[in-house]
Amino acid sequence: MVGVPDGQAPAARRAPAGSPLLSLALATMMDGVDAHSGGVYLLAADEPVLEMAVMAGLPRAFAAPWERVGLSAPIPVAEAVRERRLIWVPGDEEMARRYPRVSVVLPYPFALAALPVATEAAVYGAVFVTWPGSHPHELSDREREHLTAACERLAVRLARAADESRPVMPEPDLLAAPPTGGVAGTLGSVEAARMVARLPYGLCSLDLHGRIAFGNAAAAELIGVPVSRLLGTQLWATVPWLNDPVYEDRYRAALISQQPTSFVALRPPGEWLSFRLYPSTTGLSVRVSRARGVSEMGRVLPRAGGSPSRLVTISQVLTLAGALTQAVTVQDVVQLVADEIAPAVGSQALVVLGSRAGRLHVLGHRGYADPHIAERFDGMPLSEPTPGAHALNSGVPAFFESREELERLYPIRHTTPDGFAAWAYLPLIASGRPVGTVVLAYPEPRAFAADEKAVLSSLGGLIALALERALLYDAKHQLAHGLQAALLPPSLPPLPGIDTAARYLPSTRGMDIGGDFYDLVPSGGLAAAVIGDVQGHNVTAAGLMGQIRTAVRAYTTVGQAPEEVMRSTNRLLIDLGSDLFASCLYLRLDPGRGRAVMARAGHPPPLLRRPDGRVRVLDLAGGPLLGIDASATYPTTEVDLAPGSVLALYTDGLVESPGVDIEDALAALGRRLGEAGDRPLDELADVLVGREAGAEERIDDVALLLLRARGNG
Repeated sequence: MVGVPDGQAPAARRAPAGSPLLSLALATMMDGVDAHSGGVYLLAADEPVLEMAVMAGLPRAFAAPWERVGLSAPIPVAEAVRERRLIWVPGDEEMARRYPRVSVVLPYPFALAALPVATEAAVYGAVFVTWPGSHPHELSDREREHLTAACERLAVRLARAADESRPVMPEPDLLAAPPTGGVAGTLGSVEAARMVARLPYGLCSLDLHGRIAFGNAAAAELIGVPVSRLLGTQLWATVPWLNDPVYEDRYRAALISQQPTSFVALRPPGEWLSFRLYPSTTGLSVRVSRARGVSEMGRVLPRAGGSPSRLVTISQVLTLAGALTQAVTVQDVVQLVADEIAPAVGSQALVVLGSRAGRLHVLGHRGYADPHIAERFDGMPLSEPTPGAHALNSGVPAFFESREELERLYPIRHTTPDGFAAWAYLPLIASGRPVGTVVLAYPEPRAFAADEKAVLSSLGGLIALALERALLYDAKHQLAHGLQAALLPPSLPPLPGIDTAARYLPSTRGMDIGGDFYDLVPSGGLAAAVIGDVQGHNVTAAGLMGQIRTAVRAYTTVGQAPEEVMRSTNRLLIDLGSDLFASCLYLRLDPGRGRAVMARAGHPPPLLRRPDGRVRVLDLAGGPLLGIDASATYPTTEVDLAPGSVLALYTDGLVESPGVDIEDALAALGRRLGEAGDRPLDELADVLVGREAGAEERIDDVALLLLRARGNG
């Protein structure tokens, strides 16, 4: 167990400046709850990012994808800071459900608690600790109280250090070293080595980094590598036929879950070996034997070809790929690159460039104090000798380790300084074609190592796929909204004696367009109002809605009575041969007489708010939905519309939602109309659709048309 005795905790609290404050606090915290690993994050001074300051119990490489995480990242430590509370994840199933990005990189059974390190006045960072998967499903009160109190004490010390202008720096990680001598009460080290050497199967001892600290002759013979070459190395780095991430994954699984794991590997040309790993908090013991009785059904085959990428690289790519799958729009992609990818690779600023009609276009940027610095490239021809255009045209990533290197190759950059000192230009290639370029900027000169270039290039491919999908979504979204806007009236015409207001909210499912519509048609001293709802949320529904709206206007203009307008529209819908139906409510308004004549075809009844504030649901006569029965009739109802009265016409999306009784929803709408009915109509419209307008998901379109009688004035 990594930790310090309980008796040393007071010394940690009195630690002078320069002592390992974070390491001691973390070790004491882990020791008090028997956790086997943990880490402390500190909040960056100038950006909303958590940076790992110290880790204990496991190699830091295991947490490489989360060395720097944005506060908005959907991972436990960031959520603990955002919500200022303890986050408990009892196992791998819960991790996969709540934090899939963590689970895809660490798909092992372990429990985790994350807590903020904060006082009432400020947040300083976060802590996480983990246990093997055998930990009880619930965190005990003792564990919860110990962790909370320890984080509060650490926050007080960090606050004191800040008040005294004593910077708290990252500290060396705490990893248990393997014992170098005999263990009390057991055989001495020399005799133990003799005993192990006599065993007929291979034995190796690995430290927490996976390095071989001891191996017997049988292990060396089975593996085919002398002991002298094995010591101090990792099996998967030294033995060519074990150089595969899936074998390293078994070592990671054993350490994180603290449960034995195993795998079978083929030693060329045809001998199968079984590796059984027994973990503890100080390292692993590995038993190697011939796999005579092991079924080859579940064996893991090594890859053919060259050496695979290291698992840390794969971990980074996996977790960031998970983030990009959540991006929907182009701005989502830009934000996720800024929140997740840039912090992970140490970038301080970024620009996402796209191309259209032979020119670069800035799709988004983050991290520039002056936005004009990034936006100056917008509209620049792709033929210009700039690194962004060259990366997009060539499809080859470019890495510039210093300003001198960039300006030597691209003199045009002499005139466009941006305050940064190193850059990575990543071409975004999706489906074999370029869709853009991501520019990552770094504040200091930077030597890009080969593995870092590989990671960044891989991330460029993932960003490209997300950006291509987002560009298609944005184009579809713009097309859908353009079609919807063309089919609905751009504005409401002024009517004599009537004030009007309208709202339309598309469904969030499908193409964000639908068949809900409304219209106002002036006709001499009279006027007509119509609201309707065609089934569906797609182009077909929207197109049919446009035809119905046009038909209603035409029949109104030629002077048909309300019942005739409905009958004619019904016959037209049937003649069109559509298999969609429509509800409709049609009003002929006569403000001079203070009357309205209404015809209804299966549409929700309107609400009438009288001048005294009372609201009632109008029980109108009517007929079936349009498009069902060619012989249907639509009787009319005449309603008094005194000055100050408000008519609310709406579609069912405003009052229908899963789990809510329609009568209750209608009554609630009536109450809001009664309470806010004296406000200006635009304010009243916002009140009536307020809840739907703020909803993240709407299963149906919403249309609302408000009419307030002014009388002859």
